[in-house]
Amino acid sequence: MAATDVSETIERPLVTEGLLEARTYQLTLADRAANEHSLVCLPTGLGKTAVSLLVTADRLANVGGKSLLLAPTKPLVSQHADFYREGLEIPDDEIVVFTGEVRPDDRAELFEDARIIIATPQVVENDLVGNRISLAAVTHCTFDECHRATGEYAYNYIAERYHEDAENPLVTAMSASPGDDEEAILEICSNLGVYNVEVMTEDDADVAEYTHQTTVNWERLELPDTITQIRDLVQEVIKDRLVELKDLGVTGKTAPDVSEREIQKIQGRLQQLMDGDDSAGYEGMSYLAEVRKLRTAMTYIETQSVESFRRYMDRQQEAARSSGASKADQRMVSDPNIQMAIRKSGEYDDLHPKFRRARMLIAETLGINDGERVIVFTESRDTAEALTDFLDDHFTAERFVGQSDTDGSDGMTQTEQQDTLDRFRAGEFEVLVSTSVAEEGLDVPEVDLVLFYEPVPTAIRAIQRKGRTGRQTEGAVTVLLAEDTRDEAYFWKARQDQKKMKKELGALKSAAGKIEAALGQQVSLDEVDADSEDTDAADEQSPADSTDTASTDSDQSEENSDGQTGLGSFTNQEASDGSPTEDTADDESEAAEDDESKVNEDEQETHEDAVVAEAASDESEQVEIVADQRELDSTIARDLSTRDGIETRLETLAVGDYVLSDRVVVERKTVEDFLDTLTGGDRSMFEQVGDAARNYGRPVVVIEGGDLYGERNVHPKAIHGALASLAVDFGASIMQTANEEETADLLEVIASREQDDEGREISVHGEKQSKTLSEQQEYVVASIAEVGPVTAQTLLADLGSVEAVMTADEEELLEVEGVGSVTAERIREVVGRSYSPEH
Repeated sequence: MAATDVSETIERPLVTEGLLEARTYQLTLADRAANEHSLVCLPTGLGKTAVSLLVTADRLANVGGKSLLLAPTKPLVSQHADFYREGLEIPDDEIVVFTGEVRPDDRAELFEDARIIIATPQVVENDLVGNRISLAAVTHCTFDECHRATGEYAYNYIAERYHEDAENPLVTAMSASPGDDEEAILEICSNLGVYNVEVMTEDDADVAEYTHQTTVNWERLELPDTITQIRDLVQEVIKDRLVELKDLGVTGKTAPDVSEREIQKIQGRLQQLMDGDDSAGYEGMSYLAEVRKLRTAMTYIETQSVESFRRYMDRQQEAARSSGASKADQRMVSDPNIQMAIRKSGEYDDLHPKFRRARMLIAETLGINDGERVIVFTESRDTAEALTDFLDDHFTAERFVGQSDTDGSDGMTQTEQQDTLDRFRAGEFEVLVSTSVAEEGLDVPEVDLVLFYEPVPTAIRAIQRKGRTGRQTEGAVTVLLAEDTRDEAYFWKARQDQKKMKKELGALKSAAGKIEAALGQQVSLDEVDADSEDTDAADEQSPADSTDTASTDSDQSEENSDGQTGLGSFTNQEASDGSPTEDTADDESEAAEDDESKVNEDEQETHEDAVVAEAASDESEQVEIVADQRELDSTIARDLSTRDGIETRLETLAVGDYVLSDRVVVERKTVEDFLDTLTGGDRSMFEQVGDAARNYGRPVVVIEGGDLYGERNVHPKAIHGALASLAVDFGASIMQTANEEETADLLEVIASREQDDEGREISVHGEKQSKTLSEQQEYVVASIAEVGPVTAQTLLADLGSVEAVMTADEEELLEVEGVGSVTAERIREVVGRSYSPEH
């Protein structure tokens, strides 16, 4: 990159002339990030995106190829696209946006023609798993808000693929708050393949002139008597359940303010009991489920509003009335203290004191202090909507929420989100009430007050929220806390973490070289490990050891320690007539080729021809697996896409979850999914397997997860009956795996056996068959109060028709075998109650 310039605006290749102010710290960071995989840490609002843009311009001008910028939300993607189109002298149609709203086939073509792709990571992950795009030509990849690069987040998979596939990779990772401590920052760097760390804080002279002081105030509010009475009733039930758990010997605590850490410990102890087939473990898990839900209910009543608590308990009552409801749900909503709390909340027509205090603070900011804009952050969608309605009676207020719909609340489309921000920026309304969607990176206008309706428990989120003010002028932040509630614990935790993070960032800045050395050492160790693996592989192929090794491997793969056949037994088995296996034939062929090469050395292929031949051979050995788009919620397809010799393809399958050949289709069910079907899930597993059996010769059902018989309160005979039906009625093979990784292993083995050994090809076919009249009748009855397919069949058999089921009274329903009072009452309620869109 060119030497750092200090003119009033930046003048560099591909950068729009006269647009970007020449800030020394941005130019310095860009120059450093242009040469190494870098983590760039810069306070919120000081132009991290400008740094990325400068690096992108340099790479495209000097190296060529494409640039990929990843951001976690659709509004942020849209914002970055606008900035790049304005800031770079590149045709607008060569800067494309990838979100889920763009069709997959269109994305593949757009990616091929584009120079800059700005996308959400989930979309890119899906396209990589489906082999729609290649990162080979991408010369710069930016990970915005990179603190998300932990666990199974899509950033990690994309980074792994980028470093593997790109011919000339360069990574820039950006965040105002990369982690709470050095270990977290090192994890992010490792996940993204970054080993250069660049940090600038408000204390740097180059940065300080562009920042202003932000004052943080916190206000404690006392809860009114009615709210504390409702809370106390809920706490009493929590205490009762903890006493039951104490009697089981899994905890010594009975205070209702039990910590999440203690709950995790209790769960671990209960799991040990369950592993030992002790019924006390299952009983305790039921009590613990109540404790978890009641703690959530208590948080609503203490820190959000009575209305939020009321809505939450309505959902719990609905769940308890459904067919297959857990004992925990039924016991919780029938507890006298909970019923009393629900009644009191229904009689309470006042608001949480935070509502009135928020109104006063906003009035003071906009009226007395002549402010123009305020942002209110809240954790709850329910609270955001109620607060918007409340504030709109006094100011002009609008909500800003995510795109997904929730119970009783519609999300906002990307267009609606962008329009709301544009109007807020233009001053068309004064107060933006937002959930967490506006915390990260969005170019939200400078505001006069950031109001936290409740504190957040992490330093990262607190810093992101505070960054909405104090950029151009002095700003203010106010945090509302309900006294003696979880609010205070969260506040002090976030405050402590922020101090710790500020200290860590300062230490990180001064110790960047040390961290880079640690990261460099890790890279070196990885290289040593890779070399070691290559050496080990070469040693394993040594002719002197081949016979013994093959024998040992065969013994281990054919049978595991408990005598069961292993996955290896399904491939390369010796023929029953004693003919050699493929491995033996290959060995003999290779020996013959060696003899021939000694005689005809002059006719040997050149090295280049050998490489081409090997590549062609590798390509011909590719095994293809087609995965349903909806399976991307799991890691299976992603895992398979990284394996040598496996090519994954994504489609919206009419039948099955995975297609492994022209005759094998796999329907995957977690243990939870399987049991849901038996107790009235959304779709009938038997319908799905029936579709698979009608369209494929070898349907396979994979049941994935833990204890099929202990996970839920379902009678073993019901599970046996379902398994028997799948095997006998539908001819399905049933296999169980422990987790997603084991499922991926199984799919690979079956696909390899079908395509390599049997010479079969992938063929996606099949349609869902239309339901017969009886199936339609069962479907209608099964949907009432979620009674499920088995009970639906019994009701129809006893009462004769759908009409008879609908008009039967409770007594008639109770005479049907398998129908209890809860189900009968719920059927009559659904059929007989007057319709109201609020219920």
